[in-house]
Amino acid sequence: MTTSENPFRFFHLHVLRTEQIGPGFVRVTFGGEDLKAFVSDGRDQRLKLFFPQPGQDEPVVPVEAGDDWFAAWMAIDAGERGIMRTYTARDARRDPDELDIDFAMHGDTGPASRWAANAVPGARLVAIGPQRTDNGGADFAPPKDAPWVLVAADETALPAVEGILRWLPGGLPAHVWLSVAHDGDRRELPGRAGTNVRWFVRNGSGDPIPEAIAAADLPEGTPYAWIAGEASMVRAVRRNLVRDRGYDRKSVTFTGYWRRGATDDDLLVESLAGQEPHLPGKDD
Repeated sequence: MTTSENPFRFFHLHVLRTEQIGPGFVRVTFGGEDLKAFVSDGRDQRLKLFFPQPGQDEPVVPVEAGDDWFAAWMAIDAGERGIMRTYTARDARRDPDELDIDFAMHGDTGPASRWAANAVPGARLVAIGPQRTDNGGADFAPPKDAPWVLVAADETALPAVEGILRWLPGGLPAHVWLSVAHDGDRRELPGRAGTNVRWFVRNGSGDPIPEAIAAADLPEGTPYAWIAGEASMVRAVRRNLVRDRGYDRKSVTFTGYWRRGATDDDLLVESLAGQEPHLPGKDD
């Protein structure tokens, strides 16, 4: 896992500071000597975080297992091994080496949001993250001939959307639909001429994005589309784009970050059983 041939490696992290950046978000800034080797590919760059079980000071992770880390992690008792979740690297900086992760907060309903709500400087995590740019950990990849980009996401994918908008080349129009649970979770996004952002606040109701996109008068040409968030919203938007509008399904990248009514552990079990095409629990 730490060989130069592998694009990913283990990183030992500790909390430097936390910041409440909205009613539903906490930003945790991590430090650690290992971050000297952390290299992000930008866009929706993902990494895995391992959280300690209750009563543990740091997560139990088989860091010495090398490329066989997953089998070694699975072999540890489920009540003992570090709790694995997938997150977006919102920002990585040098001098000093720091990494920001934005946590969408759900109270005590998830181990990651529960940990973030109580995180204090010095608290320790372990991550699996990239050590080179061409690491395959970013899904947003528009073809060079895409006439425009369509992005649809809820707040769980908001850090990824920020990375995508920072990365977009100039001259590529982007139409973005975002939904959040609280009006205060709207934020200033990276943008330039040609970026059109529409915000929606759910206020406890269903996600309005699918209906809004279905009713939208979209630009001509087949866009490159990136959809992420709650699974039913993702399916509805993809269905409209592919079935109703006739866009090539190959031009649509989609990821269900979470599913209403299912716990992160439910999704992890399904993923391990091959029932889900994407890793679960992102941005819990």
